[in-house]
Amino acid sequence: MPSKTSTLERRHFSAAFLLPVVLALGITAVATLGFVLWSTASIDQRSLERQTKMIHEVMDARRARLIHELASVGVWDDSVVNTRLMFNFNWVHINLGTWTQEFFGHHQTVVFDGANRPLYMMRNGNAVDAEAYARQLGPVQLLVDRLRALPHILPPPRKPSEPRALADFAVVEGVPALIGAMALVSDTGAITQSPGTEPLIAAVQFLDGNAAAHLAREYRFEQGRFSLSRTDDPGRAVYPIFSTTGRFVAFFEWDRDRPGLMLLLQTGPALVAAFIVAAILVLLLLRQLRHSSAALDAGRRHAEHQAAHDLLTGLPNRTSFDVELARILAERTGPDANLALMMLDLDRFKQVNDTLGHQAGDELICAVGDRIRAIVGPAVTIARLGGDEFVMLIQERDHGTTLALATQIVEAIGQPFDLRRFRAHVGASIGIVHASGSNADPQELMRKADIALYEAKAGGRNRAVVYEEHMNELLQLQHTIEEELREALQRDDQLSVVFQPLVDQRTRKVMGAESLARWHHPKYGQISPARFIPVAENTGLIEVLGEFVLRRACELGATAPGRTIAVNISPTQLRNPRFSSQVFDILSQTGMRPGDLELEITESILLDNEHLSGQNLRAFRAAGIHIALDDFGTGYSSLSYLKRYPVDRIKIDRSFVSQLADGHVSVAITQAIVSLAHAMDLAVTAEGVETEGQATILGQLGCNTLQGFLFSGGVPAEQITAIFADMANAPKDVSTEAVPA
Repeated sequence: MPSKTSTLERRHFSAAFLLPVVLALGITAVATLGFVLWSTASIDQRSLERQTKMIHEVMDARRARLIHELASVGVWDDSVVNTRLMFNFNWVHINLGTWTQEFFGHHQTVVFDGANRPLYMMRNGNAVDAEAYARQLGPVQLLVDRLRALPHILPPPRKPSEPRALADFAVVEGVPALIGAMALVSDTGAITQSPGTEPLIAAVQFLDGNAAAHLAREYRFEQGRFSLSRTDDPGRAVYPIFSTTGRFVAFFEWDRDRPGLMLLLQTGPALVAAFIVAAILVLLLLRQLRHSSAALDAGRRHAEHQAAHDLLTGLPNRTSFDVELARILAERTGPDANLALMMLDLDRFKQVNDTLGHQAGDELICAVGDRIRAIVGPAVTIARLGGDEFVMLIQERDHGTTLALATQIVEAIGQPFDLRRFRAHVGASIGIVHASGSNADPQELMRKADIALYEAKAGGRNRAVVYEEHMNELLQLQHTIEEELREALQRDDQLSVVFQPLVDQRTRKVMGAESLARWHHPKYGQISPARFIPVAENTGLIEVLGEFVLRRACELGATAPGRTIAVNISPTQLRNPRFSSQVFDILSQTGMRPGDLELEITESILLDNEHLSGQNLRAFRAAGIHIALDDFGTGYSSLSYLKRYPVDRIKIDRSFVSQLADGHVSVAITQAIVSLAHAMDLAVTAEGVETEGQATILGQLGCNTLQGFLFSGGVPAEQITAIFADMANAPKDVSTEAVPA
């Protein structure tokens, strides 16, 4: 049984497509048929008008020809002599009667004297008694009387020798006929006659079947005939014939020439066939259109779903989430309608893409979505904002529940992901914002959640942070931090350098320190390097800041020969063609030995193909300066690049160190890193060591140097100098007496 939806869709299709198309087809058919019929009627009408005009001209020509025929015998001296001067019956019968019947087809000929008395009458070639004229030829007599009544003085351009003549239509003996009369005159002018006393000759030509056949044969008037009554046949054309005095004489009728109808009869079947074919094609087209419409509708629904959902994970996308968030906020009522917005961003996801490939990255994103859904359940709205960023909308009972849920998500994502061919390790940073009451703005909530997420990343990542108002102030600080940092670089009371000890793993002695930049703002207090270092890199201030840190480190190194002083350098510095000269000048000015300086580079420099970077690194190695690769372990492909640039040490990223525990997969990964590094004759330093257990495991794995809060945070130059001196006089385990940060 068809569903209600499909029935409605069919009705909608019929109303939206089928009805207009059928109406259009019907209107087109009616318009075409109407045009064809109009054209047919128009063509037939023009043909009728043409034939009517032709018969009119033909009848006028017949009258003129009858006069011309009478003139051939009427303008002749012999005719005047044999009729007026001396009536010669035989001559008249032969030359005026029989001759006109044989040559012109006159049915009757009558010769009158000057008093209009009939002298001779011929009927169908035979002379008859002239007395019969009075009984049979009344219309001829009327024409003769009209002729006699014509003026004797003829208007120009008539010549004096031209006889007076008349021709007209009349009914003679009950038959329509063409009659004519003419005065007999001399053709030479030798015989003069008094005007009005001339003998006359009259002729009758019946408009009978022969006359009609002649018209049909000569002028194509098919089935023409003369009739005294009008036909009712619509297929016959009728031309009424009137005398010159306006009296009706007869009808001439013939089969109408119907070229339009003939054209219609010839093309009609083709037109009907064309319409049938067109109708079939339209029906087929409508059927296909219906299927296409259904496919388009399904495609539209699919497109709407795709437009509202992430193609990779199937989760709602940002647009869909924004709509849902606005709806939920608008529907909330009461002060207890609390919501929490959690924004999650993966840590080290870029390294997975770079090292394992984008396909592995896509698999990881899907796996992260599945883990989040498994933890929060179906009641929580989850969306993927794009990249490695997710957002969750939670209707919470209390703030503690949301924070516990966020912590659970962080821990779950911190577990390794077994992809099809690889195992990946990432972390998660979460920003949380609480919305209470009914006046929360969706965009403002998203902005605050993003601020909290930024704080989570700036605070060390792999954690959840709840938004607080002071964070907004710090974010606003980002907009002015460039100018503030530029001013701080020109002063000597805000920026400083602290040093975090580097501890030998085996002896637990301080063997050196890493230089770290610090910024104490007079208004905002201590500003994290995670905030101002990226700003310095993006604005080009990193070179000035880097030179400041390098100089302070070299000044310390000059006072502690034999101690390794590590300094972080940015890719921007390394790409500067003058950077190597700058380093050597500072070493020369401070008196520090090049062999005591260790420059820490980021992993991205190994992927850099710029010639200047490699040139500077080789110059440093040639001078005895050590090179360390910082934050190692976040990109597993780095070892393949170590042959490109000279490196002396690798530093394992704190994200691996923080997860070190017996049986944890990070132990195996760290072991692999240490083994590979030692195989390449590289020293290994572990960052972020915070517990004795981590230090013990690193020692068992063969790590050379340890660094972290287990031993000390960053301390001023005076304090690290004291540590160096204390260690030189009485070596001891710094872990038993950690220096405060």
